[in-house]
Amino acid sequence: MTSKNLDNFSKKIKGKLRFDYSLKNHTWLNIGGNAKIFFVPETLTELRDFLLNIKNENNNFFIIGAGSNLLISENIQDRIFIKLGKNFNKLSLTKDNVIIAGGSILDKKVSDFACENHLSGLEFLSCIPGTVGGGIRMNSGCFGSEFKDVLLSVQVMDFDGRVYTINSRDINFNYRKTNLPKNLIFLSASFKANKKNMNEVKENIHRLKEKKEKSQPLRVKTGGSTFKNPKNQTEKKVWELIQDSIDGQISFGDAKISEKHSNFFVNSKNASFENMYNLINFVKSKVKEKTGISLELELEIVN
Repeated sequence: MTSKNLDNFSKKIKGKLRFDYSLKNHTWLNIGGNAKIFFVPETLTELRDFLLNIKNENNNFFIIGAGSNLLISENIQDRIFIKLGKNFNKLSLTKDNVIIAGGSILDKKVSDFACENHLSGLEFLSCIPGTVGGGIRMNSGCFGSEFKDVLLSVQVMDFDGRVYTINSRDINFNYRKTNLPKNLIFLSASFKANKKNMNEVKENIHRLKEKKEKSQPLRVKTGGSTFKNPKNQTEKKVWELIQDSIDGQISFGDAKISEKHSNFFVNSKNASFENMYNLINFVKSKVKEKTGISLELELEIVN
């Protein structure tokens, strides 16, 4: 699709199509360069038409949600980013207490919706700062619960415009990852829930939020957990390994380690991608040097 055709396409749609668009304000770390194209579709038809018309140009699509766990390079001029619009953040409830949630809706809103409908099992979503689509992609979780525990199915569109449903039993879930192909856009998902007294659900949510408030830095520019907890290598959590391996406060420009939780890295002011990337690699090398453990990123780097 030529620039002229894209201009014509943008005039016919309800969604938003932007060129050379800054992504800095679309990530929690507040770091990132300008995308070649930034597309926010509002309908399935718009999304399919865009994918089918632009796919032959050998472009590299990236689907962005809340941007809560992304570190985006300043050098992304050749990449195309897609962010699902408001029509993909609907919520509904079936008579069997199954919650249907759009792929772009925040996890917290799914938890709130369940609570309002006297449903339990999704309280942990109140503490995950992302969207349903992002949560499925990385099997997000906290405080002992993960997406795999509550997901029933997910409706997807692939980069060829085909729409279909994947049952959760056909997905291979692992710690903070799944085997779902990268060429899938998560349109909506269904979640199982159980009837419960609303006050009990509220209490569970409050308890989890209180626990998060005490242990994690909030209201700062951070990408959440930087590294995954090493599995079957040590009983220590990754924050303990970092704390044991780093002497004092280390920073690269405005990229720093949170004083509240050492696995949370913070953009204290105007950190660049290079600043944060260097901090990540420094910590990774120090932990390897001290403990022999190679840390795996939970934060996703886009470059």
